[in-house]
Amino acid sequence: MNRHLFHEIELIKQSLLRISAMAEEAVKKSVFALTNHNLEYALEVIKNDELIDHEEVILEENCLKVLALHQPVAMDLRYIVSTLKINNDLERIGDLAVNIAKLAVRQIERSPAEIPAGITSMAKIVQDMLKSSLDAMVKMNTKKARKVCQADEEVDILHKDTFGYVEKKIRRNPEQTGDFLILIGISRYLERIADHATNIAEDVIYMVEGEISRHSNSIF
Repeated sequence: MNRHLFHEIELIKQSLLRISAMAEEAVKKSVFALTNHNLEYALEVIKNDELIDHEEVILEENCLKVLALHQPVAMDLRYIVSTLKINNDLERIGDLAVNIAKLAVRQIERSPAEIPAGITSMAKIVQDMLKSSLDAMVKMNTKKARKVCQADEEVDILHKDTFGYVEKKIRRNPEQTGDFLILIGISRYLERIADHATNIAEDVIYMVEGEISRHSNSIF
C-alpha cells in the first residue's frame, strides 16, 4: 500500500468509528427513553440525527475519492466497498433510533401502554447485536460477526410474538388500540435495526474473507 492510500484509509477508519459510536449511542438512548419515559433522551436522539447524516455524507465522499484517485485492490478495495455499505447501514440505524425516540415521545405524552417483556428482550438483543457487529468490524473478527447473523432469527421470533401480544390486547381493550399499535411500531423498528446489524456483520465477513454471505446459509 502506498503512503497516501494508507493515510486516506486511516482517515476513513476514524470517520467510520465516529459514525459507529454515534449510531450505537442513538439506539441506546432511544431505548432508554422508551423504557424509562425519558423525554430528554428522546429529544436528544431526534436532534442529533442531523449529525449522523452529516458524518455519513462525509464518509461516503471520502470513500469515493479513494476509489477514484487510488484505485485500491484486494483487501483495500474490499475494505472501502464494505465501508460504503456499512456507512449506509449505520445511517439507517440512526434513522430507526429517531423513529423509536419519536414513539417514546408519543408514549410519554399519552397514557402509555405497558412495554411487554418481549420488546424489552428484543431491545437488549438488538443492542448486543449492534455492539458485537461493530466490535467485529473494528477487530476484523469473523467469528463474532457470524454470531450476530445467528442472533437475528431470535429477534424475528420476538417480533412475531409482539404481533400476537398486541392482537390479544386490542381485542380485550379496543379503546387503547392506538397505544398498542405504537408497540408494533417499536417492535418493527427494533427488528429493522437487527437487520442492519446483521448486514454489517455480513460485510465484515466479506471484508476479511472476500465471501459474500448475504442471502446465503453459508455463514452458519
